[in-house]
Amino acid sequence: MNTAEYITHSPEETALLGKQLAQRMHSVSVVALYGGLGAGKTAFVSGVAQGFDCRQRASSPTYNIVNEYYGTRRVCHFDMYRITDSERLYEIGWEDYIDSDALCIVEWSENIEDALPPDCMKITIEKLSETDRRIRVME
Repeated sequence: MNTAEYITHSPEETALLGKQLAQRMHSVSVVALYGGLGAGKTAFVSGVAQGFDCRQRASSPTYNIVNEYYGTRRVCHFDMYRITDSERLYEIGWEDYIDSDALCIVEWSENIEDALPPDCMKITIEKLSETDRRIRVME
């Protein structure tokens, strides 16, 4: 597994990195995001959505569980914060999402680790300060 590390200094830089990394996600079906509250996961997803020319503004899907953005590729943005086990995933059609052509980006992936495909891209966002983030990409 290849690992790359980046440091960003603002939410805008985090989003820009997401937009740049979108170019490496064309053949990826699932991106597993890891990071605590306020780490910048939604800013990162916003950038990825911009990288696929999605028209909708990315927002945290905490209460919806999934938000969908449409562009050159459909991006399905999941928030698993409220999911306590992977059994609930199947109620929302998880298998249909990951078997589609959509890019599924999953916040709080640690809550559904056993439901992630083995070939998913894993991204950890670590809060270093109020503005600085360390982002590790494992693919």
